[in-house]
Amino acid sequence: MSRPDQPSPDVPAATPRPTVPLWALYKMFFWIGLLSFGGGLSAWVHREVVQLRGWMTEEEFFSGYGLAQILPGVNSTNLAVYIGQHLRGTLGALVALGAMLTGPFIVVLAAAVTYQSLLGVPGFKTAMAGVAAAAIGLLARLAMTSFRNSTRHVISSLVMLGTFAAVGIFRWPLLLVVVIAAPVSVALAWPRKPTDA
Repeated sequence: MSRPDQPSPDVPAATPRPTVPLWALYKMFFWIGLLSFGGGLSAWVHREVVQLRGWMTEEEFFSGYGLAQILPGVNSTNLAVYIGQHLRGTLGALVALGAMLTGPFIVVLAAAVTYQSLLGVPGFKTAMAGVAAAAIGLLARLAMTSFRNSTRHVISSLVMLGTFAAVGIFRWPLLLVVVIAAPVSVALAWPRKPTDA
């Protein structure tokens, strides 16, 4: 017979998630920031954080992804701050943001010096068009993954389709749609106590 202060042998203890080293966080975001061109960054971050490393679940990632989309600023840096904070607190947020910006800062300074000569390189414009096409493919893949996770609930699907129609079809201002859709979707998804029969 087990003592009251000891867990029951029938109930498995929840295994705590291992702490992500700051160096691993910096290294991942440094390479993502350095090697990403023309968009598609969120899909790459999702692959690295959720699928390859298992640092976050799908639900945790897409909660931050949605938040990064509606907050002011660049989506990719918002997402980096969210992931860093989620994994290692304020220090993790600073490390992730710094890592994301270090590589591009160096590349942009170097490119500014050599911009004219880069335009003269044969195939440079074609290579950039190919990179942009790959980024669009990555974003399409992320959209499909997000759609698959959102369509588990009818309410989520309706809010998503309504937002798409408002912004993509009717061309309503994004800020107006967010101000209306965000509180409505939160209210509809808020857990409620079952009513007594």
